Amino acid sequence: MPRTPWIVGVSGASGTPYAAAVLRALLDVGESVDLVVSRASRLTLLDETGISFRDAHWQADLREWLSRGADGKPDTFSVDIDAVRHWSAGDLAAGPSSGSYRTKGMLIVPASTASVAGVALGLSKDLLQRAASVTLKEDRKLIVAVRETPLNGQTLRHLVTLDDAGATVVPASPAFYAGATHIQDLVDFVAGRVLDAAGVPHGLYRRWQGELGGGAHRDG
Repeated sequence: MPRTPWIVGVSGASGTPYAAAVLRALLDVGESVDLVVSRASRLTLLDETGISFRDAHWQADLREWLSRGADGKPDTFSVDIDAVRHWSAGDLAAGPSSGSYRTKGMLIVPASTASVAGVALGLSKDLLQRAASVTLKEDRKLIVAVRETPLNGQTLRHLVTLDDAGATVVPASPAFYAGATHIQDLVDFVAGRVLDAAGVPHGLYRRWQGELGGGAHRDG
């Protein structure tokens, strides 16, 4: 069978643990991934994790990133990245820049307001924006996990534009009914909702079963 990946675009918004959780979950269920890490997101990744993401050393840097928990502890996860293909954000001749390059869709996680604006306006200033525009025009799934607060009117209008174009907007808003006891639980909830929107199976959080108190943790 030909390789048909999910594109994962990582923008410069705070929330690199969300991207890591999505990537791990996709790989865990045997999905192939085309990864685009924007220039701005590399600064965020460095600030949030201390990891420098370098094109020439992307495999080692990605392994280090995905092995860390949301609390920053190294070697929390064991990850096989053989199914990942990395494309430089400045490579506008990359596979995902063309509609004839087959993909299952694209997940932008986290999505900054700048990336939201760029995709909504069709700017295609880098590969992340271009791949998102291609995803929309080819009528494939585009999931935008926007991470910003508060949202101003301009960004809200851009999000409505993306919704009208067929994208699914998933705010990076953790829920607490799943009984979170660790920061990783909150991160995994958001990652799970992103994957739900994409139709990718996972076991990242406890689903609501219609029973009150199921997420409560009591001593004794």
